Amino acid sequence: MTSIRLLIVDDHPILRDGLRGLFSGDDEFDVVGEAGDGAEAVRLAQQHDVDVILMDLRMPGMGGVEAIARLRELGHPARVLILTTYDTDRDVLPAIDAGATGYLLKDAPRDELLRAVRAAHAGQSVLAPSVASTLIGLVGANAPDALSPRELEVLRLVAEGATNQVAARRLLISETTIKTHLLHIYTKLGVRDRAAAVAVAYQRGLLG
Repeated sequence: MTSIRLLIVDDHPILRDGLRGLFSGDDEFDVVGEAGDGAEAVRLAQQHDVDVILMDLRMPGMGGVEAIARLRELGHPARVLILTTYDTDRDVLPAIDAGATGYLLKDAPRDELLRAVRAAHAGQSVLAPSVASTLIGLVGANAPDALSPRELEVLRLVAEGATNQVAARRLLISETTIKTHLLHIYTKLGVRDRAAAVAVAYQRGLLG
């Protein structure tokens, strides 16, 4: 079985050592490098064949969000899993919008972290419970009735049968961002799933 090639990015050497020890002890993972800031992370990601980047958010110089945006500009295929101590909306939303595949907190149990990296490698979104609650709370607090142009784009693709992965690829954004848009859509339309969203959208003439 091919190992998941992992790049660890954090400005605290002790934390990097701990993460390296955690993943190096499992044959399923191969830690190919460590970086202390976003700029070094981008450089190492280009030098190595990296599958998943475990990325801190707040670092000296280039932070995690800037590094994700830079990697996306470069077309780098690595999945980025945020690992941080911050779960406020001003930290979560920029990371998700930049293209992070998932968002975990540093107090996550060992097994949860291992599962999250596997899931990120498979292209699945992983959100810490408090982060998911933050996103849902923001949707409920801020959503007006009208769908935004981007939300309509997402809904049209869903109506055509596109999966989150396909929609993300077509719109050049992450699957996590697609899921965030869908949460907004469900709240605005007063529905709980994709099928109902499409049905209501047709009823209202949004997709006609």
